Amino acid sequence: MFKEQILREDVMNRLYISILLMFIIMGAFIYVFSHLLLRMEHMISSEDSQIQNTSEFIIFYVSPNGSDSWSGKLPEPNKDRTDGPFATITRARDAIRELKRKEGLKRPVIVMIRDGIYHLNEPLVFTPEDSGTDDCPIIYQAYPGEHPIISGGVLLKGFNIENLNGKKVWVTEIPEVKEGKWYFRQLFVNGKRRFRPRLPKHGFYRIASVPNYPPMLLKLKLQEGSNSFSYNSGDIRNWRNLQDVEVVILHFWIEERIPIKSVDEEHNLVTLASKTLFVLRDGWHNEYPRYYVENVFEALSEPGEWYLDRSTGRLYYIPMPNERLGNVSIVAPKLKWYLIKFLGEPNKGKYVEHIVLKGLTFQYTDWDHVLSHQAAFLVPGAIYLKGAKSCAIEYCTISHVGGYGIEVGSGCSDIRIVGNEIYDMGAGGIKVGTHEIPRNPLEATHHIVITDNHIHHGGRIFHSAVGIWIGHSRCNLIAHNHIHDLYYTGISIGWTWGYGESYTRYNVVEFNHIHDIGQGLLSDLGGIYTLGIQPGTVIRHNLIYNIEAYDYGGWGIYLDEGSSYILVENNVVYNTMSGSFHQHYGRENVVRNNIFAFGRKGLVVLSKGEEGHIAFIFERNILVSNGSPLFVGGYAERFTLHNIISNYNLFWDISGKEPLLCLEESTGRKYTLSQWRALNYDTFSIIANPKFKDVMNYDFTLLDDSPAFKIYFKPFSLSNVGPRRK
Repeated sequence: MFKEQILREDVMNRLYISILLMFIIMGAFIYVFSHLLLRMEHMISSEDSQIQNTSEFIIFYVSPNGSDSWSGKLPEPNKDRTDGPFATITRARDAIRELKRKEGLKRPVIVMIRDGIYHLNEPLVFTPEDSGTDDCPIIYQAYPGEHPIISGGVLLKGFNIENLNGKKVWVTEIPEVKEGKWYFRQLFVNGKRRFRPRLPKHGFYRIASVPNYPPMLLKLKLQEGSNSFSYNSGDIRNWRNLQDVEVVILHFWIEERIPIKSVDEEHNLVTLASKTLFVLRDGWHNEYPRYYVENVFEALSEPGEWYLDRSTGRLYYIPMPNERLGNVSIVAPKLKWYLIKFLGEPNKGKYVEHIVLKGLTFQYTDWDHVLSHQAAFLVPGAIYLKGAKSCAIEYCTISHVGGYGIEVGSGCSDIRIVGNEIYDMGAGGIKVGTHEIPRNPLEATHHIVITDNHIHHGGRIFHSAVGIWIGHSRCNLIAHNHIHDLYYTGISIGWTWGYGESYTRYNVVEFNHIHDIGQGLLSDLGGIYTLGIQPGTVIRHNLIYNIEAYDYGGWGIYLDEGSSYILVENNVVYNTMSGSFHQHYGRENVVRNNIFAFGRKGLVVLSKGEEGHIAFIFERNILVSNGSPLFVGGYAERFTLHNIISNYNLFWDISGKEPLLCLEESTGRKYTLSQWRALNYDTFSIIANPKFKDVMNYDFTLLDDSPAFKIYFKPFSLSNVGPRRK
């Protein structure tokens, strides 16, 4: 009986355990199943959220097939053509204004612009009332896969073929020109810039003499200009429409483009419409400058040349060999300077905010005469911003313009200029800041991001323009840009000469690809150029080469007057006319871990040392020469003054000769390594082949056994210089 009781209890225990296990298993199953249901529900709700994402935006459409009387809510006209997209971007802007007035801005707004050409009769203006917000930006962008064009140009028609001096010329009459309502200075055929006839056809004339100038031109100050000069017989005549003929004088680092007022053929004297800014001297030599004359009707003779007769309204064009009437598009700009304006009132605290231009093409503006200055800094930009905050210009194309591509003026901050292509400019690519120190903090320009842009083939009218110009502005990033084919400077930072007050500082210039700058037209220029005191400015990881000046000053990295407290590191600079690195005068800059190669005049140049402070510290750099001196002292530098600190560098001359360590131009003295070290320079530097991978093809990758590591050189890669992919 006792055994039977134990047996029954055992059976019951087993049963309880089985029931308990069953409940545990069922509980676990219910938990897992409910968890899976919750996950599925979450996934479904997420998909629904993604499906309804478009409801988070307000979208307007613009199309050449649209109408400004429609709603703009449809990408294409409906079947009955009672509704569809807007016809103009201006109407879309105004619709957003109406939306904001009626219900406020509760969602981001996208204006989708369809394929086609949108001709502007006046610049499109955004004011503070057009602003978006941080959560609700307003985006004007190309419709996906399409490439709309915003144009300030007019398509010219009605051409006939005539004979002019034995050549076939296309001619059309433009009534607005004859009536004095329109005159243009640029013409584009099938998207290519065409030029007005000039003399001489190739090369330059040279001024013969200047009235009231002393025989020794060097006695004159830089800004003692003149409004007349004598020319060599036959160079200039009393041409047709003489007041529309321009003299373009090339000297120092500027061009001076001035219309002719009158010509005295008997005395070979030309009088200009205004006085030149600079003395009529060619650089620092005792000779007169080069010049050419442009827009001469009698010189119309070559394919691709054109002339607009203001008095008759007739446009003459000599076609290129492959051009035929009917297969070309001939466009003249109607708008002068500007296509788009962001116009805030920074001094009143009213800004244009959170507007984005994306994926659009901007083309065709004209230019007018502007007083010549360094960097053509007075020339405006086709897209102009003043008093703008948190706006962006991204992945746009700007071309065939008369001035700069983009200008970021006073009172702007947190602007992004990213991924754009800017080319065929009358002046340069991008201007940032002001030429005067901002006294009102509300009008200061700062925190501008300029990255991944391709800027090329500029200075077609204003030769002294630059790729990217930063005036009085701070805390900007200039990175991963590709800049080439300009006649003056690639990137210019700062706008104070000497040690005076400067607003410019904390600018970072890095990973830029800069080449084919100067091209032998002007002098005193650089791949990267700086001015004034600017602590916190860094120039690093840039690739710079093929810098060519006309007479002097073709530098790679150029720290000009007063440049101070700047760090220059991890750059590669080669094939420069005058030097890889040049400092005019300044103080306490640091130049380290760079590769400088093949400067024809020299590699490292200090033009003017000053007592009482160190010009720069130069360490852990690799210098590769081909017979030229490694260091050069310029017009006012003697290295016996100990103006620099130089050590732990590697020197090499590929010619096989012992490197010439230094040449002082002012004294003519040359230094061997032992003489250089006697002055306490480069005690621990070495002369050795750095063992680059392929120095003759400009591959400066160091092999593993390079002696450069002995001077603590730190290898760096420039494989990602220039624009990055989207």
